[in-house]
Amino acid sequence: MLQRLHVKNLALIEETEVEFGPGLNILTGETGAGKSLMIGSLNLALGAKFEREMLRKGADSALVELIFTCEGDSVQEKLAQMELEPEEGQIIITRKLQPGKSVCKINGETVTAKQVKELAEVLLDIHGQHEHQSLLHKQKHREILDAYCGSDYQEPAQAVAEGYRMCSELRRQLEEEKWDEAALAREQSLAEFELNEITEARLIADEDEELERRYRFLSNNRKISENLAESYHYSGTREEGGAGISLSRALKALRGVTMYDSRLEELESQLAEVDNLLADYNRDMAEYIAGSEFDEKAYAEVEDRLNTINRLKGKYGNSIAEILQYAERCRRQLDKLADYDSYMQRLKTELAAQEKALADACERLSEVRKKHAALLAEKLREALKQLNFLTVQFEIDVRRSKIITEHGQDEVEFLISTNPGEDLKSLGQVASGGELSRVMLAIKTVLAERDEIDTLIFDEIDAGISGKTAWKVAGQLNILSRSHQVLCITHLPQIAAMADVHLVIEKSSTDESTITDIRQVDADGELAELARLLGSDLMTEAALSNARELREQALEQKTKS
Repeated sequence: MLQRLHVKNLALIEETEVEFGPGLNILTGETGAGKSLMIGSLNLALGAKFEREMLRKGADSALVELIFTCEGDSVQEKLAQMELEPEEGQIIITRKLQPGKSVCKINGETVTAKQVKELAEVLLDIHGQHEHQSLLHKQKHREILDAYCGSDYQEPAQAVAEGYRMCSELRRQLEEEKWDEAALAREQSLAEFELNEITEARLIADEDEELERRYRFLSNNRKISENLAESYHYSGTREEGGAGISLSRALKALRGVTMYDSRLEELESQLAEVDNLLADYNRDMAEYIAGSEFDEKAYAEVEDRLNTINRLKGKYGNSIAEILQYAERCRRQLDKLADYDSYMQRLKTELAAQEKALADACERLSEVRKKHAALLAEKLREALKQLNFLTVQFEIDVRRSKIITEHGQDEVEFLISTNPGEDLKSLGQVASGGELSRVMLAIKTVLAERDEIDTLIFDEIDAGISGKTAWKVAGQLNILSRSHQVLCITHLPQIAAMADVHLVIEKSSTDESTITDIRQVDADGELAELARLLGSDLMTEAALSNARELREQALEQKTKS
């Protein structure tokens, strides 16, 4: 359940915090007060695109924060998949918005906008102002039916998607490798040349690393020789000024007085050890210098070998391992081309088998859809009657398409007749905007029975309806709010009167700025807002009496339903 919304520096909102409750949360306000801004804030928190123009004037950044209670198995599973933990039973989604960048966090951990959207899919469902227009497209009908099929849909749908992917890949291979004799000869010649070039190099894994080390040594041989000679000179025992000569003299002087004080024996021992170490160093250095003469032939061989390897890297891969992998691909290509006709026939045979498996998977998926289509149509007929479609006929037509896609081979279409004697027709041919809104509400109501999404949000679901129908829509929202938290932006007093929590969005202006704010109203405030929705500019006793009567009527309907 959505507990709280906190918004700062977004459009006309300076800073506001909204508390939501269980049941039916109604949001009302004058046109232009910023009702849709609330839905926009929710969408922004959940990863929607942010434009610089959305920032409040004078602000450097905006902030949107949502707090949900962590309920339901699907929510727990999604958090576990994302390796996130609830924070005291809550999920806190925060997004800081700045021009050119934004930072999303879930319970304090930085995440991507994509991860927020994935989590949002199990937390809430937002029905936008114009979403009902999507019912004019058959693709939406299929998506709705598939959602209703639930777990029965998963296995055949995955089989169809995988089969379609494999068939597409095999068709691509057949098309790309369809060569004539001349092209086949060119392909064989190229593969043979490349394989021979790599084979003749006789590459050894990781040899380039040792060659590069050896090349660095040989390239710097002169500097190495000069520095070693200088080190040997200053540490030696043969020439005046060498550390070895000075150390020997120091040791001789010390030994001349050790008989006078036993404490000097330890110092003599330390100095003698240093003398021995320096002597060992000089011997080892002399041997190294003697064996490190520059070998011009070895240098040329190393340089030539490195040039060969680097040339192959430039053509076949960034490392010896990648070059050898390329050679293996050449071998497989040559094996394939040596028996090209058999290879192509194997591809065709495999494609035929995959196409049959795909057709079988499509058939299984179609059976699932047809089974659930009948159940969903019956559910929707009942829901539509509750929404004042008194003589409605509603069917879901699942028919075979001429082509197979990753979604199967079915065309799904919702058919409706709202008047007695009229034939069933596609929704787009029959339904008005207000009727489409009610059909979408019926769909949301039926699907809500099957999913675990706790919070449903409707942005002006009442478009194009009034009178008795408005009461029917209000009643349906009330029924839906018994099993789900419902947030609804509305202009209709009949729907507003059903509120369990009533929030009013207001815009106020001064000479310097305009601010949109939102507040929860008490019983008196609710009556005043209902009176305004009923069309009264003045809060007269008559207007309040009408509002009170409307509220009592709504309470009576809530009690009965």
